[in-house]
Amino acid sequence: MRMATVEDAASIAAIYAQAVATTTSFDLRPRSLDDQRRWLEERSGAYAAIVAVAAGEVAGFASLSPYKDRPAYSTTVEDSVYVDEAHQGQGFGRLLLGELLDIAEAHGFHCLIGRIGGHNEVSIRLHESFGFRLVGVEREVGRKFNRWLDVVVMQRILTEPPH
Repeated sequence: MRMATVEDAASIAAIYAQAVATTTSFDLRPRSLDDQRRWLEERSGAYAAIVAVAAGEVAGFASLSPYKDRPAYSTTVEDSVYVDEAHQGQGFGRLLLGELLDIAEAHGFHCLIGRIGGHNEVSIRLHESFGFRLVGVEREVGRKFNRWLDVVVMQRILTEPPH
């Protein structure tokens, strides 16, 4: 596990393209290599991108992003976790999400949101295993693969509120 760099752009773009083509990720087109580089350049510090590496190859990536752009939301972040198909089921998702939780806590965030498209049961179980709780379902908010998609919203409070 390590911080992602711009040199990881091609590997991350390939994993993301795979997800766009085969999963209920809400993107409809893969990112270009230039777009992926720009995305990585924007990911540092509190809004980190990390990669899991196996046998010298990027097996998956994850990131933290601002939840909303209004100032009162600044203590809440949203997670994204993607694992290459060839490495799924090997624990990389757990490693990535666990590291994201550590990064979010180290940067003083209070709340982490997981927005999971299309009732992705593997991702829901992964989030539950880290203490995320279901807070709602946004019904039919997207359309892909010729069908309406829901978004399952899960939340984990990272810090105790002040008394």
